[in-house]
Amino acid sequence: MAAVYSGISLKLKSKRTSWEDKLKLAHFAWISHQCVLPNKEQVLLDWASQSLVSFYKKKLELKEDIVERLWVYVDNILHSKKLQHLLKNGKTITLQISLVKVINDRIAEFSLSGSQRHVGAVLSCCQGVLSTPALAVIYAARQELLVALLSQLCWAACRQPEASAAAALLFEVTHLALGHYLSVQQQQVNPRRAFGEVTGHLLQPCLVLRHLLAAGTWAQAGPGQLRPALSRDLRSQLEAVVRGGAFQPELLSSYKEELLDQPPEDTKMGAMKNLLAPTATVIARLADAGYCEPPLHAAVVASAVALLYKLFLDAYLKEGTQLLCFQALPRLFGCLRVARLQEGPGPALSTSDWTTELLVVEQLLASVANNNIYNIAADRIRHGEAQFRFYRRLAELLVSHPQASVPAWFRCLRALLSLNHLILEPDLDDLLASAWIDADVTELRTRKAQEALVHTLFQTYVKLRQVPRLLEEVLGVICRPAAEALRPPVLAAGPSSALREGLLDLPPSQILDTWALVLDKFGAAVLPCLRGDVDMALKALSLSALLHCVMAHTRCPDGGTPLPVVRRTRATMERMLRELVQPLLGLLLAPPGPGPELWLQKVGDAALLLAYTWAQVDATLGLNCSQYRAASSSSSSSSSSSSSGALTAEAPESSGLPPLLPGVEVRSWRKIEKAVARFDSVGRYCLEQLHLQKMKRTLVQTGSRSEEVLQALRADAAYILGSGRESLARGTAAPWDGQVGTVSADTYPVAHWHLVVSNLTILVPYLGPGDVRYLAGILLRTLPGNGAQDGPADDDEEPRVTLGKISEAVVRSPLFPELPSLYAAFLTHLAEGCAGILRAGARGDPGPLRQQLPWLFEEDPVDAAPWETKLAKVGPEGTEPRGEVAQNLLSLVQGGFPVRLEEEPLGRLLGLLEVMSTLQLDSLAAPHHTHYFLLLLSAALAASGGSCPPSLALMFLTTCYRLLGRLQRGKSGRSVFKVMYASELCEIVLTSLFRACRGLCVDGDAAPGREFLQAAGTFLEQLLQMLVQVKHSLVLNFGKILAFLSGCSAYKEAAAAAARQREQPRPLGRQLLLASLTALCRVLGPVVRERRPQPDTPEALPGLLQQAVLRTGAVLQPWAARGPPPAALLATVSALLEADLGQHPGTEMSPAPDGTRLSHPDLYRGVYSQLLAELPALAADPPAFQAAVSFLALFFSAPELHPVGESVFTAVFQSLRRVLTDPAVPAPAVQAIEPHLGDLLAHLLAAGTTQDFRAMLQCVLRGLDLRNAWSPDQPAILSAVTLIKLLLSCPVSEEQASLFWRTSPQIVTALTLQNREACQEQPAALAVVEPILDVLALLLRRGEEAIRNPHHVSLAFSILLAVPLDHLKPPEFGRVFPRVHSVLFTVLQCHPKVMLKAVPSFLNCFHRLVFSVMHEGRQKDKGGAEDLAGVLACARLVERMYSHIAARAEDFAVFSPFMVAQYVSEVQKVTLYPAVKGHLQEGIYLILDLCIEPDVQFLRASLPPGVRDVFKELHNDYVKYHRAKHEGERRYAV
Repeated sequence: MAAVYSGISLKLKSKRTSWEDKLKLAHFAWISHQCVLPNKEQVLLDWASQSLVSFYKKKLELKEDIVERLWVYVDNILHSKKLQHLLKNGKTITLQISLVKVINDRIAEFSLSGSQRHVGAVLSCCQGVLSTPALAVIYAARQELLVALLSQLCWAACRQPEASAAAALLFEVTHLALGHYLSVQQQQVNPRRAFGEVTGHLLQPCLVLRHLLAAGTWAQAGPGQLRPALSRDLRSQLEAVVRGGAFQPELLSSYKEELLDQPPEDTKMGAMKNLLAPTATVIARLADAGYCEPPLHAAVVASAVALLYKLFLDAYLKEGTQLLCFQALPRLFGCLRVARLQEGPGPALSTSDWTTELLVVEQLLASVANNNIYNIAADRIRHGEAQFRFYRRLAELLVSHPQASVPAWFRCLRALLSLNHLILEPDLDDLLASAWIDADVTELRTRKAQEALVHTLFQTYVKLRQVPRLLEEVLGVICRPAAEALRPPVLAAGPSSALREGLLDLPPSQILDTWALVLDKFGAAVLPCLRGDVDMALKALSLSALLHCVMAHTRCPDGGTPLPVVRRTRATMERMLRELVQPLLGLLLAPPGPGPELWLQKVGDAALLLAYTWAQVDATLGLNCSQYRAASSSSSSSSSSSSSGALTAEAPESSGLPPLLPGVEVRSWRKIEKAVARFDSVGRYCLEQLHLQKMKRTLVQTGSRSEEVLQALRADAAYILGSGRESLARGTAAPWDGQVGTVSADTYPVAHWHLVVSNLTILVPYLGPGDVRYLAGILLRTLPGNGAQDGPADDDEEPRVTLGKISEAVVRSPLFPELPSLYAAFLTHLAEGCAGILRAGARGDPGPLRQQLPWLFEEDPVDAAPWETKLAKVGPEGTEPRGEVAQNLLSLVQGGFPVRLEEEPLGRLLGLLEVMSTLQLDSLAAPHHTHYFLLLLSAALAASGGSCPPSLALMFLTTCYRLLGRLQRGKSGRSVFKVMYASELCEIVLTSLFRACRGLCVDGDAAPGREFLQAAGTFLEQLLQMLVQVKHSLVLNFGKILAFLSGCSAYKEAAAAAARQREQPRPLGRQLLLASLTALCRVLGPVVRERRPQPDTPEALPGLLQQAVLRTGAVLQPWAARGPPPAALLATVSALLEADLGQHPGTEMSPAPDGTRLSHPDLYRGVYSQLLAELPALAADPPAFQAAVSFLALFFSAPELHPVGESVFTAVFQSLRRVLTDPAVPAPAVQAIEPHLGDLLAHLLAAGTTQDFRAMLQCVLRGLDLRNAWSPDQPAILSAVTLIKLLLSCPVSEEQASLFWRTSPQIVTALTLQNREACQEQPAALAVVEPILDVLALLLRRGEEAIRNPHHVSLAFSILLAVPLDHLKPPEFGRVFPRVHSVLFTVLQCHPKVMLKAVPSFLNCFHRLVFSVMHEGRQKDKGGAEDLAGVLACARLVERMYSHIAARAEDFAVFSPFMVAQYVSEVQKVTLYPAVKGHLQEGIYLILDLCIEPDVQFLRASLPPGVRDVFKELHNDYVKYHRAKHEGERRYAV
């Protein structure tokens, strides 16, 4: 091979050697060790570079594939490990500058023309050069090459399609180039050069590329997808490039000279003398339209304006430069297209264009507000309102070009309002019109922005005490000539909420001024022109809604209100009734001919809304203000005599009942009601409210319930309910926002239903039976899932009231059963619905079925049905007719139940059962209980059709038996036995269940199967428990039940399987049999144990229990040796063992040959052995683990079952340790089963000896051995810590307690060493630290009297000081902090003497907590306050600890000034969230209570200057708020 490489240089340069051979020779020469050539690597690289340069300079002609292979060859060299190794070892290899220029040219060609020739290889070569520092130095030496490369890379990236395969590599190369340029830029000493490079070559491509990256151009999945992390890095680098070039600190004087017309501070700045206008240069480059397409150019300019202003502020904003920072704002704002609208009409902008531009304006205004650039006083005094004039021009632009569909438009106006309300005040009327009154806003985000603007507007004028001025403008806008029919409601939910909040803060005088203002405007501008004018009728409704909001949401005067305010309120009320309400109602009585329906509707809405509002406010004032009542009674006679006109044309009726409205007669109301009855709108709703107000006044004013009063109450209740019957019958309704003024034909059903449901306690007592049944029917029909159609909501995210939500709230309310008539009617409707579905599913002739299942056909189950009355009695010949029901049901079940439900009716019935499950069925009276029991039993017995999936059928059965179980837990559970015997009922249920199980191919070990078995077993057990309570022929009933179970097919199959002695699957029917036998054993066992001492105990009961035990064991035997046993099987074995032990309490029976009296000793021992092996596997299933613990507890109490020569204590304890040390058992699973572990350990301690306990403690100490931390064996450490925690929670004997506390010093020392090792890991092993802190707190709490040595308590401080509280993630901090606090609090409360001797250590630990809360509760530069809730909880704990320290004033008084000094020194470094700061300040105020005046003087003198200011502010707030408050409290203390 050496001969091959001889003269390699000549062969590569020879023209006679083909390029194929040259490339092969060069390739093998590079990779071969046999080619020995001086400086071989440099020679080969130079040859390839020179060949490419010659080709591109037209000095050499090569084929395309040869050129491609040459690029690949160079790329392979640049990326080879060999080259990297040589460079690392110090060998010098250089790259020809001509090749670098060729690379730049090829990338430029790719950027300009999009030519894909060799682009992949060229980019890869460029990446190789830039990623190798020894080669990339050429770019640092020739900076213009790097600038050109970076410019072309950015342009190429901007022009890459989204699906380009070269995009990923191109962005990687751009990322490298940007990194190199930034490092060069930072070392640049000539700011002019850096500025020129950026503005001349890089600004435009950088801004375009950043905009495209921010827009997510390459974020879609595909070959050109850009990684999010790389996209963020690229944007950050591009911003850094612009910042480092255009906004250098050295350019500040140039910006001042340009923007502020200041002469340069240093006239000798040679490098900067020609750089006169950096702002104009940047803006000119930005505004140049030639570097991209016009649509893209506008978007790039918009995003660039916000970025450039942000970078400008980051670079130059400091104290004294606010004016400079503002002056850059108008220049940059002028680049936006919206700025040109100030000059005159220009090209129209689309909604998307407005959105883009206004988002930028919003960002600019936010920057001004957040950085305190605008100071109103300084701008007016020093700068001639320069900023104010700009903001005014901007406000005029926004108001004159309203964009109500763009959320940013509202946010910009809100930002201007927050800067200074005077900016918008000259255009306040136009602003109110375009942003509120006339703005038709439907989209949720836009509505939220509008509501925020209106809220800020009201809050601003409330603070200025100028709400009447604002409302005057609102009234003016409402009364403007406009197309009123196109206007949205004036007071929707958002504006109404803002107005309500503002009104609550106003003084009474301004409220009354506002009230009078609306009355004046109504009377002057609307009322005279109202007759026949539809537009005026709409304005009247808007003004009525506004007046309603003002009147209904102001603070109500009370007994302490000054008398002039009360008199003025009364006068305004009388004026409103006389001048506004009565004239409007009069228009309804005498309409101007057959005018338009819309006029009549809107006038009625306005009149009745004001009438309802007046009545509501009058009633409220009368109840709360005695002075108003006195004035009202004195003026009532005069007002009644002075009222005249159409409303009072007839003589008043003599009655003591309150009228709907003073001055309006009953006959007039009938005409009004007839006029508004045609419209489902505000008027009808308000008329209902008026009748409701009348009912309330009647109930309050009339002490006696005469027939006249009751008749009036019933009439009003019937009117309210009947008013909305037709609308509710439609079945559909739109969601309602809860505002009276927005009630329409679509939302009226919801508003009406809301009014009825909200006042059920008033209405129901005065409704007739038919109305109550109607009410119950509507309630059931409108429940979600029962056919209620609420209509589409405008936005799913916005909470609105719907029919379904209202009805569901009623049904789930605990007050629903307190309305017995409605509750009974609802139950009746529910029962009728279930019975109707069951009747529809009946097969065959309904005549016999009516005789056999009469409860499905009765009309009213509340009344005692004839069949129920007959069956409740005993026949004359000794027969019991109640057996007829059982025989009918049993014959139907055995022959195939005649009711079959397909999927659709079964689903509807399941929906009704779900409704039933929300009710309180345990409080039903006996008739209802019996009827519902038989109804649910019939549903459970019904067969599922062929179209019904097994999962739905199983869910249906589970729901039925769960509800039957709830019924049997009720107070009337025994009433079922008046209809049939328990044994017959069990036979019916089990026959049906066994038949159903055969048809369901469902795994009984799966979750649905387990739920079904649990529901059925629970129901059977409750049925048997009730049988024991009523004492109905126990021997006979239990004997029949056991005989049925022994003769069923499932038992025979189980017996056959046991005879074959093979493992069998667990069919659902056999598991149901097992659950039934288990229920029998659980009920019979206690009965036998309790009755055994009694001499008259039936001898048959123990025999029955023994048969039940034998049969249960026979069914259970084939499954006992399988896998990890499920919870149901373990519960069965436990119940079996408990019953078996209960039937042999003494020596009544002789022991068996194996020494035990139990029936299934081998079964119990087998399960015991299985549990010892499988206990860790059961840890993931808490119910199964709990059942295992119950079995082991029973096993302890049966010594005859214990294996010979083996310690049960040791075996179970070792199995328990395996649970704790098993890596497959996660920490959450251990926490879930901790209560069950504690129970198991308690049984162990009760059964074990002192020697066993000593061995347990030795095992715990071995687990805490330090070698486990070095191993590392974390499970062993955690198991030991958990065992200590469990031991501290278990009851122990006196001897065991003494032994434990003698060992506690070793435990504390071991915990200290383990904690130190865990905290030294990086990151800290919090999985060990957290349990150690829990155990330490519990140990110190329980050892309050037992731990004698103070040193062992002091070790707790060492543990706490080692725990890391910084650099934790928020969830970790939220877990560690409370644990550290708990230990510290335990020391303070339980070991005060030790704490007194170690106060410095205690305070060190506490101050770490305080500082950590300050660190976590600071306002971060990035991110939001998502984790603030956890920090607030920790801050509350700190405040609580401060209060406990302050309670020990004599112990901590000396240290109080030092605690304050540490607090202010740390709080001075951070800016806390206000909520966090509030808790910490409340705590430190308590420490300041301990400081005497010399301490305060000492702090003021000794603290550093910055900290001293913080302390002064803190102490001033303390004196102003805290101390003044407590001195005021002490003034009234005894």
